[in-house]
Amino acid sequence: MTDPLRRNEGTYFARENADLIAERRRALDAERESRERESHVMRCPNCGGHLEPRNHHGVTIDVCPECGGTWLNRGELELLEHVEESEVRRYINTLFGLPR
Repeated sequence: MTDPLRRNEGTYFARENADLIAERRRALDAERESRERESHVMRCPNCGGHLEPRNHHGVTIDVCPECGGTWLNRGELELLEHVEESEVRRYINTLFGLPR
């Protein structure tokens, strides 16, 4: 006859190994996803070149030196629109001698 404790021992270690394998798989998947995300950071969506941050009217935009593409992050277009409106207002105010 087989000892019931020995049978439970085999089941315990099989479950323990399966849990360790699943944990390691999750860690590897998370690491792989992190590396994939990092490979896309500051890369041009058009040609894959490294984007360089540039200051344009006080707003930082990303420019690709390889293809010349200009890329904006969320909210930067609205900031540029606001900057251009304020520049136009300032110019008009100087024409008519109004305070800036």
